[in-house]
Amino acid sequence: MRTLTSPYSYPPIINWIKSLQEVSVAGATGAVFESREQAASLALFALAIWVAVDGYELYPISGVSGKDDIFAGAWIAIFTGFAFFCTTVFGILAVVKHSRLLVLLYLILMFIIFIFECASCITAATHRDYLVGNSNLVKKQMLKYYADDSFAGQQITATWNRVMREVGCCGADSPQDWIDYNSTFRTEFGTEYPWPQQCCKRLSNHEVADVEGCKIGLNSTLFSKGCFDHIESVFSLYTWSVSWYGFSVLMFMFWLMLLTMVYYLKI
Repeated sequence: MRTLTSPYSYPPIINWIKSLQEVSVAGATGAVFESREQAASLALFALAIWVAVDGYELYPISGVSGKDDIFAGAWIAIFTGFAFFCTTVFGILAVVKHSRLLVLLYLILMFIIFIFECASCITAATHRDYLVGNSNLVKKQMLKYYADDSFAGQQITATWNRVMREVGCCGADSPQDWIDYNSTFRTEFGTEYPWPQQCCKRLSNHEVADVEGCKIGLNSTLFSKGCFDHIESVFSLYTWSVSWYGFSVLMFMFWLMLLTMVYYLKI
């Protein structure tokens, strides 16, 4: 006895072709997303290198305090950025070959790199607040190490001299820091100089414009603003480059991994 076929059902060959088309569309979409992820991962790689190189040369301030995790996050991001790029190339190959095993391996690798990048973002973001949440840590470090003969003191002294000279600032909050608090600088120089000569305004030939006027604190001869705003802005810029751009890459990666999982189930 013959059975009636529903007018809405398709022969097996048609169903197979439709499923193949769905897989192809999902694979093509995944390949497009992965090519964009390659660009994002290379940008993360480049930004992390820029932070690690420390173009503003403020690493000693974080290094001496033992809170250099912003730079540690940058080094992790260098690895994850390059790893994301290499893994997305592998992912495109897995999609082209329609291999469940390769796609599964791709997902495992992406998940591992995803965890490392999460660690990079969280590390940079949390330690930025500790380092430059306020001026107290930077000020305490400056007063302790500036003019000190130790290796850490030499690093801090050179860094502060350069910042005060280039930015046109003095002390963490103001020149008054050198007077209000005990410091290694005061121990070394007593009352001869109330603040370092780097706080004094200079002529075009880099000579101090008015030594005596600077000693007594004339506004026309002394940098009156503090350096903390500059230091805070640099470390914030480093942090946003590593953490917040890293978070945006992670969000993109999350949706890419979901799309790849859908593709994996349809193969």
